[in-house]
Amino acid sequence: MEIFYTDMVDGREAKLDSEESTHAVKVLRHRRGDEITVVDGLGNMFHCRLTDDSPKGAVAEILEKVPGWGAHPYSLNMAVCPTKNIDRLEWFCEKATELGVDAITPIIGERSERRVFKPERCKKIVLSAMKQSLKAQLPTVFDAVPLKDFLSQDVPGLKLICYCFEGNARRKSITDVLNEYATKTTGIGTANHCPETPDEPKITILIGPEGDFSPEEANLAVSRGYIPVHLGQSRLRTETAALTAVTATYLHFIHY
Repeated sequence: MEIFYTDMVDGREAKLDSEESTHAVKVLRHRRGDEITVVDGLGNMFHCRLTDDSPKGAVAEILEKVPGWGAHPYSLNMAVCPTKNIDRLEWFCEKATELGVDAITPIIGERSERRVFKPERCKKIVLSAMKQSLKAQLPTVFDAVPLKDFLSQDVPGLKLICYCFEGNARRKSITDVLNEYATKTTGIGTANHCPETPDEPKITILIGPEGDFSPEEANLAVSRGYIPVHLGQSRLRTETAALTAVTATYLHFIHY
């Protein structure tokens, strides 16, 4: 299934930028009158018919709008320390998008080996992964922020922090905590559940750098309402731990 992305939708027409237009017209050889599928990154999918097949700016008439297409019944923000090898974080961004994530926030901790992060490439990766996995919601990739600044924000919903050591607060299994949270949350629907549902579970998960969070950082997070969790007995790389947390959330809330 071919998916095209645009943020230029006015209710009657969808206009493709030059890159998407070139792909549709020159590579896939679509012509005026062909029906195509377009997503807007806001959760909406459109069945369209091409009315202008210019490779510099194709235009399509909207035939049908499908809100909440490919959506997941929760909102997930993964706050992850960028890895020293940036390819590993990019891999995580791709796979997390395929499963279901709403925001990726790079955070810089005391032990972070990478302290500079440029989001442009990751934004392109999540866009491609969104289309590949048949979704219409484009995850937000934020600029990097210091962990202490992130913890100072007022974050709603369930807040979790993953680390490898036993600190002052006893860690729980992430699956147990998600189960406890789900029993208190209403409105959990199916995989086609619209993301605007008021009672949608909101979850934020912190994942540390290669050297893990420091005990001081863990204690600060716990004091701000974050629940310490573990992901099993294995010691996982940063990107593996982050994807495991996304997978646990996805499998817990998705119902077919």
